[in-house]
Amino acid sequence: MASADLRDDLSCSICLNIYTDPVTLRCGHNFCRECIDRVLDTQEVSGLYTCPECREEFQERPVLSSARALRNIAEKFLISQPDQEDTGIYCTYCLDSPVPAIKSCLNCETSLCGRHLSVHAKSPEHVLYDPTNSPGNRKCSIHKKIVEYYCTEERVCICVYCIAEGEHKGHPVEKLDEASEKKKEKLRKDLEMMTSKKAWAEKEVRSLEERRTNVQKKAAGVTERVAVLFRDVRRELEEVEKRVLSEVSMEEKKILQSVSNLIQQLEIQKDELSRKMSHIEELCKTSDPMTVLKDTNSDREEICHTEQEDNMETMIPSEGDFYEDSITERLHKLSDFIKDFPVSIQKPEGVLLDEETAANNIKISEDLKTASRSAVTLNRPESPRRFKTSQVLSRRSFSSGLHSWEVDTSNSTSWRVGLCYPSMDRKSHIGDNKYSWCLQRDNHEYNKMHENKFMPLLQKPTSHKFRILLDYEAGKISFYELSDSIRDLHTFTTTFTEPLHLGIAVWQGSMTITN
Repeated sequence: MASADLRDDLSCSICLNIYTDPVTLRCGHNFCRECIDRVLDTQEVSGLYTCPECREEFQERPVLSSARALRNIAEKFLISQPDQEDTGIYCTYCLDSPVPAIKSCLNCETSLCGRHLSVHAKSPEHVLYDPTNSPGNRKCSIHKKIVEYYCTEERVCICVYCIAEGEHKGHPVEKLDEASEKKKEKLRKDLEMMTSKKAWAEKEVRSLEERRTNVQKKAAGVTERVAVLFRDVRRELEEVEKRVLSEVSMEEKKILQSVSNLIQQLEIQKDELSRKMSHIEELCKTSDPMTVLKDTNSDREEICHTEQEDNMETMIPSEGDFYEDSITERLHKLSDFIKDFPVSIQKPEGVLLDEETAANNIKISEDLKTASRSAVTLNRPESPRRFKTSQVLSRRSFSSGLHSWEVDTSNSTSWRVGLCYPSMDRKSHIGDNKYSWCLQRDNHEYNKMHENKFMPLLQKPTSHKFRILLDYEAGKISFYELSDSIRDLHTFTTTFTEPLHLGIAVWQGSMTITN
């Protein structure tokens, strides 16, 4: 405890280290010579000198009195420290065994332990610093003098002779400590900026990691739901196949049973005819007229074509009754749907709303993804491309390929969304003409619209998210509801004659393109 208190008493209040060449101000406070010189140099600009401890003011730069007694006590304290930290720098003069150095003399280019420090020269040119392996680096390579200045023009450390008579004569220079402090200040600002950028980068990384996790979760959910749907479809197809094959088998049995019954009847008829034919043949061979005439069995029925013979073909079901045409037609439709199913859909990046087409009562968000009904009229410049009311188109048009968009309508109960030609009348609404196709909601009513025809959806959507799919070459615009499963709402089929734009009309709230 006493050692700690003594260390505090022997520590410079500026550098917080044990005094090195201590000096005393007129007010009685002690400092390392180099530390107080540095402070007084900075105060020289204002012309007002103060003590760093008590703030006593001096009209002139104070004279520094060497505190020899204090210096001796500080040196003895350093020598007496048993656990001197081993910095890897050892006393130059201790040759028998390495002793950690506690100071380095820049003038002598040597490192000193406590014992050799106490007998080292104390003149001002002997500048002591914390231990260093290369004290010679603090000397000018040309004049062999201690480097005390920094040339700001060439950004090198120099000695006083470099300024007076060397190649840096006339250059702007600063004291090393002053230049160091300026650079530290700049480095601190750079560090602050880097810290801010690092914090921003870390925030962005966290955001992207969250997005990656969300994408993975969403993809996993979609994968699971699609797998379930395909499994259900396969099960339904297997059930349909079983029913169809069962129907074919039942029809086969029915026809075969009819054929078997007819064969049995005909076999009986054939046997009866054979018997009668044999009897008649016997009569024909008889020579006795009385025997022929008295036979009554041959007179019971006339031999003629029966109705059964005439309707034989109609009594047997034809193979056409296997419903092959109907089954084939439906399976071909299913096959065509599977072939046309858009496995790879172009999702155009940057599908943005075109403010130049937006009506003055439609507000567009900064990211150009959301259209909302404005409570005030927006005084946008007049343009032939601008709608007169409640609508806006996408910037980009689409004239080929497969494309898909998703919209969120949860903030509106009155809207239309679809596709239209750029030539559509700017006084008309999407769906009200032959140049546009759309899905419409008006409060609780949902309709598909084209040429101003309101066609109610067979099943009312329960979700507020929808997908619009364009297959330009096939001439198809399809609308889907996005809920737990994707549900087909309606498909328009036509032949497109112009490029198509995504169009949004909003009469209440807002709508957002989400992809």
